[in-house]
Amino acid sequence: MVDDVGRMSGESSVEDIYRAQWGDLVRLASVVSGDLDDAVDLVQEVFVDFTRDAASIHNPPGWLRTAVIHRSRSSARRAGTRRRYLELHGWEHTGPVADRLVDVDVRRALAQLNPDQRATVFMRYYLDLPLEDIAEVLGCRVGTVKSRLNRAENRLKEILHEHP
Repeated sequence: MVDDVGRMSGESSVEDIYRAQWGDLVRLASVVSGDLDDAVDLVQEVFVDFTRDAASIHNPPGWLRTAVIHRSRSSARRAGTRRRYLELHGWEHTGPVADRLVDVDVRRALAQLNPDQRATVFMRYYLDLPLEDIAEVLGCRVGTVKSRLNRAENRLKEILHEHP
C-alpha cells in the first residue's frame, strides 16, 4: 500500500526509486530504442505506470527494467518501420540520438545489433546485472541471454574491426 507521502509500506518511496533508477533506465531505453529523446519519454511513461501499481510490485528495479525493455523494443520496431518507409520513398531521415557517455564507434556498432542484443549487452556490461536478472527482465532463459551475448559480442568485434 502507498501512503500519503508516496511511501510503499516498509520500503523506499516512489520518489526515492525514481531518483535511484531514472538515469540507468533512460540509458537502457536509449540503447534499446536508439533514440535518447524517445528514451526519456518512455521512462517517464513507465514511471507513471509504476506509480499507479507501486504497492503491488515486489521488485521495483526489475519491474522497471522489464517495462522499459518492452516499451523500448516497441519504439525501436516503430522507428525501423518509419525509417524503411522513408527510405522506400527516397526521403532523408535523421539517425539515432546517441547517449553521450558511450564512444561514437561503439554506439554505431551497437546500433547495428537488434534491440534484444542491445538490451542484453547494455544490462550485462553497463548495469553489470547477473545473467539470471537479465533473463528475468527479457522474459527468456539464461541460455538465451548467453547466446545473445555471444552473438552480439562476435558481431560487435566484426563491426569494430571493419571500421578501426
